[in-house]
Amino acid sequence: MERLSGIDAAFTYLETPNAHMHVAMTAIFDTDTMPGGYSFDAIRRLIAERMHLVAPFRRRLVTVPFNLNHPIWIEDPDFDLDFHIHRVNAPEPGGRRELADVAARIASVPLDRSKPLWEIWVIEGLKQNRVGVVTKVHHSAIDGASGAEIMTTLYDLSPEGAEIEPPQPHEPEHIPNEWELIGYAMSSRFKRIINMPALIGRTVGNLSNVVSTRMSDETETHGALPLTAPPTPFNSAITPHRRVGFARVPLSGAKEIKEAFGVKVNDVVLAIMSGTLRKYLSDRGDLPDESLVACIPVSVRTEEEQGSANNRVSAMFAHLATQESDPAERLRLIADSTKGAKEEHNALGARLMTDWGEYAAPRTFQLAARLYSQMNMANMHRPIHNLVISNVPGPPFPLYFAGAKLIAAYPMGPIMEGAGMNVTVLSYEDNIDVGFMVDRELTPDVWDLAGAVEDAYDELLAAARSIAPNAQAPTEPKPKAATKKTPAKRKAPAKKTSAKRKAPAKKAAAKKAPAGTRVTERGATVRTARKKPASGTPST
Repeated sequence: MERLSGIDAAFTYLETPNAHMHVAMTAIFDTDTMPGGYSFDAIRRLIAERMHLVAPFRRRLVTVPFNLNHPIWIEDPDFDLDFHIHRVNAPEPGGRRELADVAARIASVPLDRSKPLWEIWVIEGLKQNRVGVVTKVHHSAIDGASGAEIMTTLYDLSPEGAEIEPPQPHEPEHIPNEWELIGYAMSSRFKRIINMPALIGRTVGNLSNVVSTRMSDETETHGALPLTAPPTPFNSAITPHRRVGFARVPLSGAKEIKEAFGVKVNDVVLAIMSGTLRKYLSDRGDLPDESLVACIPVSVRTEEEQGSANNRVSAMFAHLATQESDPAERLRLIADSTKGAKEEHNALGARLMTDWGEYAAPRTFQLAARLYSQMNMANMHRPIHNLVISNVPGPPFPLYFAGAKLIAAYPMGPIMEGAGMNVTVLSYEDNIDVGFMVDRELTPDVWDLAGAVEDAYDELLAAARSIAPNAQAPTEPKPKAATKKTPAKRKAPAKKTSAKRKAPAKKAAAKKAPAGTRVTERGATVRTARKKPASGTPST
C-alpha cells in the first residue's frame, strides 16, 4: 500500500470527462527484425514476463472514504492482462496519418479507474511490414522520467532480447479496510498540519525574493507569468475528442544550431516549435502581436529518487517570441526567457508546487475542476498559458520490442482546459520525434501544424550556417518521415543584430552503452534490464 503524493493525486482530481489525464506514446516498429517473423503472441508474452518489473502496471487506485486524504495504490488482486493489451487494424493504406487517427481515438477515451491505469494497443496493417504500438498510462502513475524507466524494462538492445528472471514468490498484499484507510488518512493529515507553518514561511520568503528581483531590475530577462498569454484559436474550453499529428527532424541539425548560437538543446526545440506555431497561426491570420507563452514541465527528481514511479515534476513558463520574424533573434529571445524562467523557478523552490500539492483537498479540488470544465470557464479569462511543450531526452542507440526494431517514437501529453494543444518531443537515435496532441474541434488541421515543423527547422539551420559558414553539414540524410521535401539550401534570413554568440566547446561523443549499465544523455537515465550470461542486453 502506498499513498499517492499530492502532485500524483492532483492528476486524478484534474481529470474530467473532457480533460483526460493520461500520457501516451505512439511507436512504430519494423517487424522484419523479429525472430521467426511477426507475432502478436510474442508481444503479449514479452509484456507478461516483465509485468513484475513495472510497478505501475500491477497496481490500481483505492479511494479513501469521504475523500479524507489522497487515494492509495494497492496491488490489484484481480489483475487480468487481457484487459490491458488490445489488437486492432489500421485503416488502409496504413500510413502515418491512419496510424495517428487510431492513436487519436485511443487517446480520446479515459482509462478505467477500477483497473490498473494503463493500456497497450498493437496496431497492425501498416505499410512496409510495420506495426504501431500505442502505450497509454495515467499521469498519476508516471512522469517523463519514470515513463522512460518503463521503456527500459520493455525494450531490448538487440532483436534476440533478454532472459528475465521470474518474480520471487511473495504473499499477496493486504487490502486495507475502510477503518484502516480512515486511520491512515487522519495520521497523514495531522503530519501535514504540523509541516504547514514551515511551508508557508518558505513560500512567502521565496515569493518575496522573486517579486523584489523583478521590481528592482526591469531590464533583467525574466520568464513568463501565468495568465499573461494572448488568446489563440486553440485556447478555449476543450472537448473529449482528440487529434494526433507527428513530425520528425534530424538531431544533428539541432545540435549544429545549438553550437552556432551557444544555447541549450531545449532552447533549440522551443525555437523550432515557436517557428512552427508562428507559421501555422500566420497562415490563418491568427498570429497575436504578443509572444505565445509555453508551460514547460521540469523534472525535480533527485538521484535518490531515480527508479521511482511517482511524479517528480514542476513547471516553468517561458515566452516563445512568436512575434519576432527573424529566427536567429527569436532563438536569442527564447534562450533569455528560459534562462530567466529557470532562475525564477529555482528561486521559488524546485519542489514548491509538489510540496503544496500535498495540501490539495480531494473533494474540493475535484468539484472545482468539474465545475470549471462544465461551465466553460476557460473562455472567461485570459489563457493561463497557450500550450505545454515537453522535451524528453531519449537513447542514441536502437531499441527492440519483442525483436521488432523501434523506428520512431512519438510521445503525446495531455491537453488542459483552456490550452487545447500539447507538444511533446523525444530524441531517438539520430532524430527528434515530435508528437502533437490537440483538441479535435479547436485544431482540426493538426497535420498542417505538423507540416510546419520542417520549415521552422530549416530556417533555424540556415541562420546557424550563416553565422558559422564553416560548420559541417549533417552526415545523415533527412529522415523519410519528414512531412514534405524542402530545398537542400535556403537563403539565410537577415539578422537584426551583428553580434555573434560564442559557441561552447563541443561535447565528447557519446560512448556506446555497455551491457547491463545505465546510460545517460542530457540527464536522462536509461537503465538496461539485467540478462543472464548470453549475447544481447535489454534496454530502454
